[in-house]
Amino acid sequence: MRKTARYASLAAAGLLALSSLTACANDAASSTADTGSGGGGGKGESVKIMVGGLDKVIYLPAMLTQRLGYFRAEGLNVQLLSEPAGVQAETALVSGQVQGAVGFYDHTLDLQVKGKSVESVVQFSHAPGEVEVVSGKAAGSLTSPKDFKGRKLGVTGLGSSTDFLTKYLAVKNGVKVSEFTSVAVGAGPTFIAALQNGAIDGGMTTDPTVATILDKKAGKILLDMRTPQGSQEALGGPYPSSSLYMQTDWVNGHKDTVQKLVNAFVKTLKWMSTHSADEIAAKMPADYSQGNKTLYAQAIKSTLPMFTDDGVMPEGGPETVEKVLKSFNPNIKNAKVDLSKTYTTEFVKAVK
Repeated sequence: MRKTARYASLAAAGLLALSSLTACANDAASSTADTGSGGGGGKGESVKIMVGGLDKVIYLPAMLTQRLGYFRAEGLNVQLLSEPAGVQAETALVSGQVQGAVGFYDHTLDLQVKGKSVESVVQFSHAPGEVEVVSGKAAGSLTSPKDFKGRKLGVTGLGSSTDFLTKYLAVKNGVKVSEFTSVAVGAGPTFIAALQNGAIDGGMTTDPTVATILDKKAGKILLDMRTPQGSQEALGGPYPSSSLYMQTDWVNGHKDTVQKLVNAFVKTLKWMSTHSADEIAAKMPADYSQGNKTLYAQAIKSTLPMFTDDGVMPEGGPETVEKVLKSFNPNIKNAKVDLSKTYTTEFVKAVK
């Protein structure tokens, strides 16, 4: 009975957090549409973008571009929507609910082998920005991915990029995918609750969840992939992750609109490269700091190294992603992936 009550409590917490996040995202999309500097004016051309977690630092350029007024400066009316996991943002894009998705580049490869033509049009990052954490209780025996066997490991969602990377780390370290359990626990409060109550032994997440876990002493860092160096050590090369990806047919039919979106995002990436974490944090919605501005700024500072300053796909990045996916995903392992069709540099190279 106690176990049942425990999971019921966790589920309730998850629903509360999800409804809170969705409300926050919807409020943010409507309340920031006409704020910030940068000119523009009028309603502009409308574009809907689904983000795999608007308040996640790895996807920070989406909301920051809105707050800086760069979408409006390009004559765009961009509505930012939010789902707790990248795989759900992918689903929204493919089903036609939105024109773009801010999520991990690896979804473009996964979708290609499923017969869907999707491409990254601007690359925010050259490292995953992900961190594998372990609970205090499990820290003594879970000291590397070699110890994943028999464990329950948290991911944002099944089929998400955190799920992909967890499986790769396991296989790379001699643990079969069938020898551990991936548990979908989202991010933020639901992830932390699962870590604290033993629903998971560890898991993969991003800032600001990582910063909160460390501040609460709810867990420890097992593997840090927030920097290019961390990506190189864990994955063997640069790992392009956060990006704006869109259906290829839509891109080809709306090149002017795509160019305006890319102009805005690249301008934001350049702005980020010349401003401090404190200055970036000050531009974001107040509730993103969850009442602790210092901790939120630290979360941004820890994650900043993952971002590019020009939106260009890092050399060798697509090959690293393909290697990672082929190591555990039978659909991709046995398929021919045309990497040239998973991203384009046409628009970032045209930014003035």
